[in-house]
Parts: sequence; structure tokens; C-alpha cells
Amino acid sequence: MRVLIADDDATLRHALQVQLERWEYEPVVCEDGTGARSVLFGQDPPPLAILDWNMPGADGVTLCGEIRETPTLNAMYIILLTSQDTRARILEGFGGGADEYITKPFDWGMLRARLKVGARIVRLQQSLAQRVAELEKALTMVKQLSGLLPICSYCKKIRRDGNYWQQLEAYVSEHSGVEFSHGICPECFASAKEEFGF
Repeated sequence: MRVLIADDDATLRHALQVQLERWEYEPVVCEDGTGARSVLFGQDPPPLAILDWNMPGADGVTLCGEIRETPTLNAMYIILLTSQDTRARILEGFGGGADEYITKPFDWGMLRARLKVGARIVRLQQSLAQRVAELEKALTMVKQLSGLLPICSYCKKIRRDGNYWQQLEAYVSEHSGVEFSHGICPECFASAKEEFGF
């Protein structure tokens, strides 16, 4: 899973990159808020972010706010990694949109645990988004079958655009993905038995 790292401290940035690779994440490294903003609002941004609070270009809390105000990004899991450790600052960080708040110096095991939580939440959100897309597609297909269908009262064909007539089974299959299995109902069986004498 890709993780954005944005921190202006070159030593910490390198250490984070090395550790994330060791933990089998794919880090996308930025040295300031401007670079982070470029990645965030570029094509295919990472679903997880580790942001420093104080950075040139844009600080971490400002970026949090921008992320939360952007519909395509607001599901991103954000960890603020900062030396700002007062109660007021922590509340400000969470109020700004951070999911996690870790103060420097930090415990690497704690960071790894928080990343695992974030990755699990991101996967759940992605799965939910996929299910919603599938449901919307199914609803669209159902809507295609709603309304008035012009059907021949003799042969039961459906009239399509251009006065083209199509078998009922073919029409329903095309618009819903349903496959038909043919059989004979008891009434038709009794009628055929009487008609053909079997």
C-alpha cells in the first residue's frame, strides 16, 4: 500500500522511507508541503499519509483541511507526526482532520501499529466503495427494465427502437444479465398433453 511521507527533516524522512519499505509499504516521499500538495492533488494519490505539522509551503494541519474538503480525498487516512505535544495542539490536529496524532520523538512500533490500523480502514473503505459501485450498476440495470415495454400480444416479442422486434428472453438478458432456463409450466403441459395426446 502506498503511503505519502511529507516532512522537511531529511534525516527523519529517510528513516521513515527505509522503515516503511521494510514494513512492505510503498513510500511516496515529499520534502515539504508544496510537494505533498502536488502529490495529493495529482493523479492517483496514496490512500495513507504521514504529515509533519511544520513544513515550508503548507503545514500538515492545512493539508489535512484541504484533504477533508476534497470529496475524492476525504477518505484518506492521515497521521500527523509532529513535535507539537500540547493538549491544545493535539485537539487542533484532530479538529483539522487528522485520524492519528503521534508526537516526536516517537516509538517505531507505535507508528507501525497505527499504520496497520490505517491500512485496514483504507481497505475496508475501498471494499465498501466497490460494493456501492456494484449496487449502483445493478440499480441502473434494474432501471433499464422499468417503465412501459411494448410487447406483441401474440408472439410476446419486445419492440425496440427503429421498430425492431426482439424475443423477450433476449431483451431481458441484454438489459439485466439474466440467463434463461426453459421448462414447461403445469398448465401448458396439461394443454399440450390434451392437444397432442401424450
